[in-house]
Amino acid sequence: MMPAAEPHGRGGSLGDAASPDAPLAVRMRPRTLDEIVGQRQLLAPGSPLRRLAEGTASMSVFLWGPPGVGKTTIASVVSHATNRRFVEISAVTAGVKDVRRELDTARAELAHGRPTVLFVDEVHRFSRAQQDVLLPAVENRIVTLIAATTENPSFSVIPPLLSRSLLLTLEPLSPEDINELVDRALADERGLRTPDGGPYTITDTARADLLRLSGGDARRVLTYLEEAAAGATAGESAEISSAVLAASVDRAAVRYDRDGDQHYDVISAFIKSVRGSDPDAALHWLARMIEAGEDPRFIARRLIVLASEDIGMAAPSVLQTAVAAAQAVQLIGMPEARINLAQATIAAATAPKSNAVIVAIDRALADVRAGRVGPVPAHLRDAHYAAAADHGHGVGYRYAHDWPHAVAPQQYLPDELVGTHYYEPTDHGNEEAIAARLETIRRLLAPGADGPDEPR
Repeated sequence: MMPAAEPHGRGGSLGDAASPDAPLAVRMRPRTLDEIVGQRQLLAPGSPLRRLAEGTASMSVFLWGPPGVGKTTIASVVSHATNRRFVEISAVTAGVKDVRRELDTARAELAHGRPTVLFVDEVHRFSRAQQDVLLPAVENRIVTLIAATTENPSFSVIPPLLSRSLLLTLEPLSPEDINELVDRALADERGLRTPDGGPYTITDTARADLLRLSGGDARRVLTYLEEAAAGATAGESAEISSAVLAASVDRAAVRYDRDGDQHYDVISAFIKSVRGSDPDAALHWLARMIEAGEDPRFIARRLIVLASEDIGMAAPSVLQTAVAAAQAVQLIGMPEARINLAQATIAAATAPKSNAVIVAIDRALADVRAGRVGPVPAHLRDAHYAAAADHGHGVGYRYAHDWPHAVAPQQYLPDELVGTHYYEPTDHGNEEAIAARLETIRRLLAPGADGPDEPR
């Protein structure tokens, strides 16, 4: 393949891989599809991705996957396809005017027989308006769009744009893939070299630690390896040991994109662990979110919702605890508020569970939306105006506190819904006592039920 024009762009991520001063992860970026590690499911002969890179296909693709699995690398490889301009823009910094300018240039170049590959990094950060600008160019093949995203495109990309493109899902790299990357970085001429030009070595335990820290992220493992090599050099050694690696890497950065899929996956695991009454798992996911810099207010809001949705009247005090934790987040902030969030998490996870509250309100809403409403019974209508009695409003109303148990036997639902039960308490926690009381209440309220005819 003959190289195309040098990539250019605005706030891009394709650096100068030929520069000896470039980071190791940039220098080691594959130059062909055959050099790419992992993603074998996408690289088979005749696959759309391979045909795109070879310049025998014209299509737009979305590359969806976690950080460090090859999205930018694939774009870089495609940039060397025969007779194609390659333009890179970042959705973080490019505006609508920037996108329009690049598309106008691409249209002019296409008129002279030179197609353009437009690489949009972090496309999920584009607004709907920016995506709308791309749509005609993709539809009319003014550009071949390669869009990289860590966020599920179903949530972040407008359907018309997605339907006109091929969606390719990239997977985290396996330990075998990471091992291959480490070997290549230690042996390749573009890789690591000691100050006198010799190779570095890595102990088995350090290699195992590196694999554990990688999280399937090629960029991360190469960054850690480069820092560890610098640490070994500072200690006048060419061997990367576990101690050198630990000293070079302060702590493992949790692979968690709080603006992308991992954001939704981890909060989902957190909620499901609390719902499943596993405080240890819930605390793990809470720690993952805290360590990743998740907004603590978001965590607190989810706990408040969960306290009613999954616990409700089985342990009503949990809602108070969750609200108090949210207030603590506002009042004292992080890192101290991690303790309050942990307390609310433990309280919610260990509480008896009931979804009776959400089931009840959703049943009631379903009836209302289905048109099962009916007029307000006359005796329940507002009687606080002069002519109310003339219309029968409030006539016959029974004041609950005048009756035994403060339960006044009368109809409260519209005629169409008499006998309907929305709230069905479980026998979990506090709801066991509520269920017994509610059974008595409903017996007293039932039409024709035995009871006093007059107030006490």
